[in-house]
Amino acid sequence: MSEELKVKKASKKAVMKSFLNWLFLAHSCYNYERLQGVGFLHAMSPIINDVYDKDDVEGKKEAMQRHTVFFNTEPRLGSMIVGLCAAMEERIASGEKELAGDAMTSIKNGLMGPISGIGDTFIQAILSPLLLSMALGLAAGGNVLGPVLYMILFIGIILILGYECYMLGYKKGDEAILNFIESGVINKIISGAGIMGCTVMGALVANFVTLNTTVSFEMTTGVFDLQANFFDALMPKLLPLVATLLVYAGMKKKEISALKMMLILIVVGAVLGIFGIIG
Repeated sequence: MSEELKVKKASKKAVMKSFLNWLFLAHSCYNYERLQGVGFLHAMSPIINDVYDKDDVEGKKEAMQRHTVFFNTEPRLGSMIVGLCAAMEERIASGEKELAGDAMTSIKNGLMGPISGIGDTFIQAILSPLLLSMALGLAAGGNVLGPVLYMILFIGIILILGYECYMLGYKKGDEAILNFIESGVINKIISGAGIMGCTVMGALVANFVTLNTTVSFEMTTGVFDLQANFFDALMPKLLPLVATLLVYAGMKKKEISALKMMLILIVVGAVLGIFGIIG
């Protein structure tokens, strides 16, 4: 019966330093050849220095070479891959040398794509715009808490999210990561945040997009104001909604760039203003 492997565990200080190195320096020495490869090595250095013997120069050298290969993922959710590799390095340093070959590279290559897709969608397309939309409402009213609130919430969320993901990979391993990806939990979070984001954006359109028509007609019963007597009676803020949907359709369906859309809005707004249609 084979003796159970006694794993050299990295200190809590080394683990925390590894996490912080990755969170803040994932893009250090970013280049087109290896992207986050050097940043990944920087995150693994505290673990390598802690679990390998001081005189094991070759072991450290091989470990560092393993973590300079091409790597690219979303840094916050991607920290679970760093945590997983940290746990694997502990086992390699303890004698489980079969993990030092293609196993680690295969795991990194297999996980970085799916996690990148989920992370980019959640962080860049949902979380950041959602927090910005809430903070903009305060900032537009002259409240300094707008940008402060955004920074506190965003930094706090990514710190907690990054740490929990790192520890998930470090403590639970690759099976836990795959179960997390396949469970559909993150998709439910993204879906819920997307619905909330649409609600907030709707409120922003109503409050910050201003578009009124000045067209009116002389009638036997008096002046018929198209804005007040028709559009506002039909649905308040109808024109801002229609304008927003047209802009969205142009950028989404027709793939008009943001710069071109801004120029179109300026030209159309100027023409309609000159002819007294909007004001």
